[in-house]
Amino acid sequence: MKIRIVADTNIFISGIFWEGNFSSQVIDLWKGGKIELISSLPIVEEIIRNLRGFKIGMDEKNVKEWEQIILENAILVEPSKKLDIVKEDSDDNKFLEAAITGNAGYVITQDKHLLKIKEFQGIKIVKPEQFLEILG
Repeated sequence: MKIRIVADTNIFISGIFWEGNFSSQVIDLWKGGKIELISSLPIVEEIIRNLRGFKIGMDEKNVKEWEQIILENAILVEPSKKLDIVKEDSDDNKFLEAAITGNAGYVITQDKHLLKIKEFQGIKIVKPEQFLEILG
């Protein structure tokens, strides 16, 4: 069974706009079928909203392409319970909710609020470079 991950919005933003960094390497692993991406509609909506509103700017055609890629290639889950683990930014709880529902092993993020938790119910919360090191 492939490793299942939940990727935070910042992984997509960083990985899409800057090729060759740790985040884009994680996205490439997913797009290449090496790992499975778990996501949820609230996460996908946040990614799309951020792609549209990002300072570098992306045309609507590319935004739609990314939306399709994610919707067609991620395992979409519908979390059944709401968590209240990330106190500083409750919006970040959706990444843990998706990870639990989709049996992910990792949440990959650059968000300090999530990274502070380190692990939740067996799910490791790591930076993209840490994840790539773990994979070897």
